[in-house]
Amino acid sequence: MGPLNLILLLLMFVSGVATILLILMHSGKGTGVSDMIASTMYNSAAGSGIMEKNLDRLTVITAVIFGISICVMCLTFPLGTI
Repeated sequence: MGPLNLILLLLMFVSGVATILLILMHSGKGTGVSDMIASTMYNSAAGSGIMEKNLDRLTVITAVIFGISICVMCLTFPLGTI
């Protein structure tokens, strides 16, 4: 495995974990079980404004970086070897 693949693997891991954490940070919008459990922790104004927009942007950016790193990894990773 070459240095490009190691860098891509590290980038893929970091962006994947960051995407998962950013998705979990989003506020719930439904009336499901998670909303009933966490209703005491959040007020009604949570999830509006600039902070939510920035969270959306960061989530999209990390997901795009994850997808691009997977595509480049598929093209550059040697076939049949690990």
